[in-house]
Formats: sequence, C-alpha cells, structure tokens
Amino acid sequence: MKGRASTPRGLRQRMSDLHIWAGLLVGWLLYAMFLTGTVSYFKEEISQWMRPEVPHRVDQPDAAAVAERVMAGLQARAADSPQWSFALPDDRNPLVDAFWRKPGVQGRRAFESATFDPHTGRVVAARDTRGGEFFYRFHFQFHYMPVLWGRWLAGICAMFMLVAIVSGVITHKKIFTDFFTFRWGKGQRSWLDAHNVLSVLGLPFHLMITYTGLVTLMLLYMPFGEQAAFKTPAERRLLTAQTSAFVQPQAASGQAAALAPIGGLVRQAQARWGVDGLGRVTIANPGDALARVVVTRGDEGRVSTSPQYMLFEGRSGRLLEVRDSVGPAAETRGVMYALHLGRFSDSVTRWLYFLVSLAGTAMVGTGLVMWTVKRRARLPDPARPHFGFWLVERLNIAAIAGLSIAMAGMLWANRLLPLGMPQRAEWEVHAFFIVWATTLLWALLRPARRAWIELLWTAAAMLALLPVLSWITTGRHLLASLEAGDSVFVGMELTLWALAVLHAVLALRTMRHQARLPRPRQAARAAAAPSRADGLAAEGGR
Repeated sequence: MKGRASTPRGLRQRMSDLHIWAGLLVGWLLYAMFLTGTVSYFKEEISQWMRPEVPHRVDQPDAAAVAERVMAGLQARAADSPQWSFALPDDRNPLVDAFWRKPGVQGRRAFESATFDPHTGRVVAARDTRGGEFFYRFHFQFHYMPVLWGRWLAGICAMFMLVAIVSGVITHKKIFTDFFTFRWGKGQRSWLDAHNVLSVLGLPFHLMITYTGLVTLMLLYMPFGEQAAFKTPAERRLLTAQTSAFVQPQAASGQAAALAPIGGLVRQAQARWGVDGLGRVTIANPGDALARVVVTRGDEGRVSTSPQYMLFEGRSGRLLEVRDSVGPAAETRGVMYALHLGRFSDSVTRWLYFLVSLAGTAMVGTGLVMWTVKRRARLPDPARPHFGFWLVERLNIAAIAGLSIAMAGMLWANRLLPLGMPQRAEWEVHAFFIVWATTLLWALLRPARRAWIELLWTAAAMLALLPVLSWITTGRHLLASLEAGDSVFVGMELTLWALAVLHAVLALRTMRHQARLPRPRQAARAAAAPSRADGLAAEGGR
C-alpha cells in the first residue's frame, strides 16, 4: 500500500476519495449556499419585484436633496434616536433604506427601519417583505439559528468546498481535455462528463468565490492574530477604521444643537467622489452638540470595499477627517471582499457572475447525483438499496429539486399573503421552509425516479406561473412593463420563464432516461471487484 500511495495513480485515488467525501458530507448545504448566493447578485432587483406597489422610475433626484428629505423624515419619526443611517439611491435601488437605533435598547431589536421615497421624503407604502435580502443572508448564515452559528457552519462548508475543488483538480489528470468531451445518454458516464464540464467552465471563478468567501469572515474564524496585535481600545478603533466606515461616536454632551444642512455635506462628498459615487450617510447623536456625520463612498465601479469616508462635525459642518486609503493588508481584504460580492460590476459583469455561479451550483448538484448513480450499479439489489443509499438519494432530491420549489414558493407567498398581515415578511420566510420541508416529505414517500420527475415538473410549473400570478394579483403584466420601460420586472419575469424551461428540460430528460441496472448477482460481483468507476474518476474519465 505504501508503494502504491507514492505513485501518481495512488495519489489520484486518494484525492478521488477525498473529493467524493468532502463534497458529499456538506454537499446539500453547499448546493443551497451556491444557489441562494447566485440569485443574490440580483438581490436589489428581486427586492424591487417583491414590492410591486413601488412605481418604476428611471430618473433619480439630486442626492443632496434626497438627503435633506430623508433627514426631515427621520427627525419626525426618530427624533430621540442616538443614530440615524440611510443609503442613498442608485441605479439598482431607487428607494432609500434607512434605519435608526432605539434609545436604551441593545441587541438585534435595537434597530428600526423604514423605506423612504427619494422624491417625496415620505415612507413608502409597500408590502412588508425581506425581498432578495433573505437569500443573501441565508447564503452565509442560514436561518433559525444564532447568526454566529450560521456563519461558522457556512465557513466549515466553504472549507470543505475548497478541499473538494483542489482534490478534484488533482484527481482529473486530463481535466481540460474532459471539458471538450460530453456524451449524452450514457448514464454514469454522462453525469461524470457533465460534472467535469461544469467544473472546468468556471474553475477560476469557483476557486475565487470559495476562497474570498472564507476571507470575508476571516476575523470570525481566526480571531487570534487580531487579538494578539490589537489589545487596547485605541488599537481596536484603528482596526475598525481600516476595515469599516463605522466611526465610534462620542457620548452625547446633553447640549442641544441643530445639525448643519446635510445637503451641503453631501455636495462636498460628491465633489470628491462624483455625483453617483456616494453610498451611505450616518449621523451619530443627531441634535446634540457632539453630533458627527459620516458620508461614505459607494462600492459601484470600485474593485474594493475598503472604507472611504468623510467625517464632519454635525453642528458646524466642519470637515474633521477624510479617509481615502487603508493599509495594504486591509486593502487586500477589501479587494477580495469586493470580488466575492460583485457590487462593483456593471450589468454585463453581473450577468456573467450569475451564469458562472449557476454553473457552480450545477457542478455541486451533478456531483451529488453522480454519487448515487455510481453506487446504484454496485448495489447487490438496486431495487432494494440499503438505508444509507436510500437516505442520500432522497436528500439529493429535496436539496436540488426541492430548493427550487421552496424559492419559488417564497415568491408565491409574496403575492398571495394578505398585505396587512402581521409579521408578513417573516411568514414569507416561513413559507420558504414549509414548502422545502414538504418536498423532503414527498421525496421520502415516493419512488426516487417518480419523485425527481414530479418535483422538477412542480418547480417548472411554479416558476412559469409566477408572472401570471403577479399579473392577477398586482395588475402588472409583461407587456405593461415593457411599455413602461421597467427593466426590473421584464428581466425578472423573463428569467423566471427561462428557469422554468430549464427545469422542464431536466424533467423530460429524467422521464426519458432508462437506467441500465445489472442483475443482483452481477451487481454483487461488481461490488466485490475493484471499482472500475472509481478508477475512471481517478484517471479523469479516460
């Protein structure tokens, strides 16, 4: 065994085993992370579609005027708050999302939020929804568990993904040749070809997105260097200044003082970063003599999320500090963070992110399916698999086909739940998990092949009918959106139909596929003999 392990073939066999099990053990969570992360590249557009009451407007008012209107709204709603913050509108988000801190309250319930119309300064009267933000948050912290637990779990999955990618590259010695080889209707061979093609298609992207995903939360996973290097409060404030635009406010003086006109401060920032270069405005201790105003630079067109901001004295409007750069380590982190989020991208680049990330989702999915396809042929009696195989096969069905139905189910809930329903946004999320759990139950109760076909057709039908449901419940149909130049509604509904076609094609392929299973005695002999399939995998499919 020692001599065998030292050979390239022995190494590839070991890497093949590592690749298979690293992918399988967390594959279902990885698939969910990939798919929800993929749609998150359009989370602003999804959020707009999920608030159909908001009229589509192409023109954006001057940012300084918007800031003045929103400040007046915050003064009316949260005059006693120690902190206000709002994001200025841009091409992708035409509204102003604001939040403020409740005085004397700590924890997650310490904040309230509202969405303002930038043209009027009034709170938008739209349905309560988490929108695309839910998919974004679920992608790296899941749900129904403490945030830190979810992020740790996501980090463990990302590390397994990194191991699976590296071991997969080592395993397939003819990986780039395999990219140009695909054979339809060959059972296991076709699944392996599909997995190879999808893996190589976006290999640099998959490596980048996995590694940068780990980097975004590196201070959570490996805090020891930070704790050793930054021990005093002053040093920790320095670290915060290098990694975030949050400026620790001073304690309020208790002396009332009016804020300087916020529009003038915004114009100073526009003069520095451009008319469309602003991100967020944050006010600490508004109405106090020690008030501070921070105007941050936006991420669009900037391949780094390292903080850039201007700090003003609230009472006089005097410029106190300008931060245009950070140290090399913080800048490296900012670049990796920006590459992962893709917020710098224009529409073409964002679609490329989406498509390659969708290929990554399919890569994980085909890997999960290939595990069952390879092992079914080696079962003593494929018609009566052992419990472990049976469970993995059902989890595959619910994780892949079921997740598509669950995501569509959340969009259905957005259109069907009563507008005045208490905790409406939370019930949209509950609907997502209720539908997903229902698909798992269906997969457990039905024969595997029938469950695949039925759930894929269900996903296709739900996606295809969503634009129709939206028309019935909101009165906004595709032709009206085209006439109004509403690119968000048009793009969203055409994408839903494209995804419906994709699921229908998968359902048809599954219906037409006839598995070639060996007889029980042949399968027993194949299971006892060295696995030729594993040899194929170790040799890259040749």
